[in-house]
Amino acid sequence: MGRSLFRNSALLSGLVTADQLEQAVLTAGVAPEGTATSAAGAPATVAEVDDAALANRLVEMGILTPYQATQIKAGRTKFSLGPYVVTDFIGQGGMGQVFKGVHQMMGRECAIKVLPTTKATPDAILNFTREIRTQAQLDHPNLVRADFAGREGNTNYLVVEYVPGVDLRRLVRTQGPLNQQQAASVILQAARGLDYAHKRGLVHRDVKPGNILVTSQGIAKVSDLGLAGFMYDADNDPRAGKIVGTADYLAPEQIRSPGDVSHLVDIYSLGCTLYYAVCGKVPFPGGTARDKARRHCEDTPWHPRRFNPELNEEFVEVIADMMEKDPKARVQSAAEIVARLEQWAGEAAPITPRGMIRSPWSAAPLPSGGDDDKESLDDTDGSEHSASGGEGSGSQMSQGTVTVASGETAPLKNRSKALPVAQPIVPRPLTSSELIVRTLIFSIPLSMLLGALIATLVLWRWR
Repeated sequence: MGRSLFRNSALLSGLVTADQLEQAVLTAGVAPEGTATSAAGAPATVAEVDDAALANRLVEMGILTPYQATQIKAGRTKFSLGPYVVTDFIGQGGMGQVFKGVHQMMGRECAIKVLPTTKATPDAILNFTREIRTQAQLDHPNLVRADFAGREGNTNYLVVEYVPGVDLRRLVRTQGPLNQQQAASVILQAARGLDYAHKRGLVHRDVKPGNILVTSQGIAKVSDLGLAGFMYDADNDPRAGKIVGTADYLAPEQIRSPGDVSHLVDIYSLGCTLYYAVCGKVPFPGGTARDKARRHCEDTPWHPRRFNPELNEEFVEVIADMMEKDPKARVQSAAEIVARLEQWAGEAAPITPRGMIRSPWSAAPLPSGGDDDKESLDDTDGSEHSASGGEGSGSQMSQGTVTVASGETAPLKNRSKALPVAQPIVPRPLTSSELIVRTLIFSIPLSMLLGALIATLVLWRWR
């Protein structure tokens, strides 16, 4: 009997040798002595071990990862990109897909951002190349580091530092708002990374919770520089003069005059991110991207203590100063944010996830095609640069952002200097008695009108 698709694909992939496959077959059963047996008690043959059991055994032996086993079952055999082997699916990136990988010789884990061949237009390749060159110029402990870039066939890829943690957005959605110390620590670290970038003339332009990765030790790193641009190189920036970023975190000047932005747009976005971290809500809820843009320019969010009463008023003041609509009145540098948050941050505060954070998405196939990308100012907590945080195979890692609408925010209130606690009028559900009264108010006049109409018809007929 010939080999199954799984067995052929496993051997063709180069991840499994013939000896390993045979060993997996012999140990795929449940016999205590560790050898599979047939119904007659003889050692199991290749034909008697089904593919599912064999795949599970290869995973147990550490030869395949769950993601690789799933892909091999589907008949896929190519797992390498240059010197890297793809081991897992992390998520959908702004420029394409993000995979977890390992260097074949060094054994170092990494994240591999792949530009799918189906998306490899000249503009997309140009933007991807810009991201690679931008990230290559940066080396800071609070920025995700670029390690390698290459092209294999028609596939362009960027290898970046693997951060074993989750992005801030998913952390908050899973566990609720951070406490004051945790939030101060995470945002302070992000500010340090941004300050390093700003001093080199770089503006991130898409600072948001989904682009801040947090490890279980509380170490934070800013990721996803796909929209970043150098302030002194606007002439060579294809996005110059366009509104780029994520609707929930856009600075007013990004909306009003997108051709004239500075590092202060990152300060505003980081303020919105700090608001989200302690409130569990984006500053402006619901509505379209256009609605959000208008509210960033005109409205003031609800006071953060409405959602998190334990916040210190001076801490809230930092958020307010970072979110000033007038760039001149805003906190003027990321270094100032660091200085103002230090009193609450202390050392990096451990943030331990309460369990595996499963992806809402299915694991993507190997880097050969593409999933849906969007290139517009669109969606709550989505962006032109829609990197996904769905991690394949139950990974706890989120090396990019999530394109799931959050839409669950309440507004802030006008402030003089400190933000007053707003008391919005929130409709409450009607009681049963109120419902009956309201029903009678409408039904009695209607029944009287109907009765009068019937009486008129009867009298007219008897004339």
